[in-house]
Amino acid sequence: MLQITDLTFSAWGRKFLDDASVSLPPGSKVGLVGRNGIGKSTLFKLILGELAAGGDEISLPKTARIGSVDQEHPATPVSVLETILEADEERHDLLTRLETAEPEEMGEIWTRLIEIDADAAPARASEILVGLGFDQENQQRPMSEFSGGWRMRVALAAALFAEPDMLLLDEPTNYLDLEGALWLEARLKKYPHTALIISHDRELLDNCCTHILHLANRTLELYTGNYGQFEKARAEKARLQLSAKAKQDAERAHLQAFVDRFKAKASKAAQAQSRMKRLAKMQPVATTIEERVAPFTLPSPPRPLAPPLIRLEQANVGYEPGKPILRNLNLRMDLDDRIGLLGVNGAGKSTFAKMIAGALNVESGELHRDRKMRVGWFHQHQIEAMDPTDTPLEIVRRAMPDATESSRRSKLAQWGLGYEKQETTVASLSGGERARLLLNQVAMDAPHILILDEPTNHLDIDSRRALLDALNDYSGAVILITHDRSLMELVADRLWLAADGTVKPYDGDMDDYAKFVLDRAKQAAVKPGQIKVEAEAKPAPAGAPAKKADKKSGPSPSTLRHAVKKAEERMAALTAEVARIDDDLANAAISNPKALEGLTRARAKTQADLEAAEAAWMQAEEALAEVA
Repeated sequence: MLQITDLTFSAWGRKFLDDASVSLPPGSKVGLVGRNGIGKSTLFKLILGELAAGGDEISLPKTARIGSVDQEHPATPVSVLETILEADEERHDLLTRLETAEPEEMGEIWTRLIEIDADAAPARASEILVGLGFDQENQQRPMSEFSGGWRMRVALAAALFAEPDMLLLDEPTNYLDLEGALWLEARLKKYPHTALIISHDRELLDNCCTHILHLANRTLELYTGNYGQFEKARAEKARLQLSAKAKQDAERAHLQAFVDRFKAKASKAAQAQSRMKRLAKMQPVATTIEERVAPFTLPSPPRPLAPPLIRLEQANVGYEPGKPILRNLNLRMDLDDRIGLLGVNGAGKSTFAKMIAGALNVESGELHRDRKMRVGWFHQHQIEAMDPTDTPLEIVRRAMPDATESSRRSKLAQWGLGYEKQETTVASLSGGERARLLLNQVAMDAPHILILDEPTNHLDIDSRRALLDALNDYSGAVILITHDRSLMELVADRLWLAADGTVKPYDGDMDDYAKFVLDRAKQAAVKPGQIKVEAEAKPAPAGAPAKKADKKSGPSPSTLRHAVKKAEERMAALTAEVARIDDDLANAAISNPKALEGLTRARAKTQADLEAAEAAWMQAEEALAEVA
């Protein structure tokens, strides 16, 4: 699908790629990984043509459609559902033409609308929107009523609905909650075309990706398998490189010792010269250089408090008197609790976090907490609220007013912000550096409870692992709100669910919750056929193909024609494969029984696949004959 050949690109005073080459297989789901700032988003811009590579280094099939989610959809008066439907450009164009078409054109337009199954488009769009958190009521609201984060979801929904041949997604889960991330993961598994995904969400990379494309040292390397398999392959490659380097170093030392010993002896001069030439020709073995990731510092509270830390009894909490967001809260939290807080956006997770942090008082009922209890609260909006002209050193000066300047700088270095970053403005720091600064800062007073609301949005995979290690070493209580399923599974030992205006313990694990989320999305989605093409309300014009009054349930003719075509393509490919194996069998050496055995097994399997493809083709042909 995508072919990159000897791509070199430099900009802004640095080189991002140097003779990089890779070929992505059609239909693959590829995770693009690499350290923050390495050039992943730059590569996307090169593929999209937003940056010029300078030649024909990047190639795609001429008819291939590329789709991406570059920015949020604008705040227009058009409804959310209509905005998504317009992403299908052919359908939208046909319906627009239908309004002013001449009678002789209308038949052709209606035929094409039926062929592309335009009737099912609204239902398909609605299903995607439900999965991303838009209920049926919100789908009818204008885009102008939604915040930027929700309009980003609309942009993602539009890209998925359009189903381009090459889908580019840059951190698609950053603006989703856990429920949206779980749904997206399931959707990408079934995506019918090629997808290239930049993500630091390990669960997404493990469950969706068929390949991992690693960008490092200005080169691209493609690995088969998911992220876990990629890590194993990288570790094995590093081990082999170190082993080869050790052997080469030993040989180099042996040759050098001979040269040093005998180069002055006339009788050994030729041998010494020969060994010197071998030394000069030796190419150093390249080894994988792993960059060090600074750890997170989450000091544990020095003195545990008497349990419970928190006890809620019939508590109601909200922002306006008489209008509670959460009601009848009856919960208890102890020092060793690790709570994963689940729930869709708007269910009250942030309200609950504010109440525990002491930023919001209960309206009625009781909240019991130790007066000595310290709370460290990180939420994603803190990053957005940072003063862009501030510097890390000034922030730490305010947090450590009595400390010496050297201890402040030492603290920042401990947090992963070296000397060159300490007096850099916040505006010049990356999102990951800002998140690291704030995460360490909220925990520096050794709180008894850490409340972390989406702490991983700007962290790469290695930094997320460092945060996980720090949380596992931390002995205080934790309330975790995150779309990162891997972090939730490895940190939380209890799950609470915010839903229906309250928070209650959830009896199940993350696998149970993932199934619950996907089942709920299916139930909420509009079933195909419930929404019709907008133009269908108008009387069919003269020349339009007659619509079947009572359409039988089952696949449409266009779906069946597609199935017949796919089965024929599959049969042709398998027939060619059987012929190739027969040639290999004819040419195989009789003295190599293992090769013959392998070829015989391969032929038997391919023949079985061919018979199955023929059966599928016959079934599709019979079904098509019935509905034609």
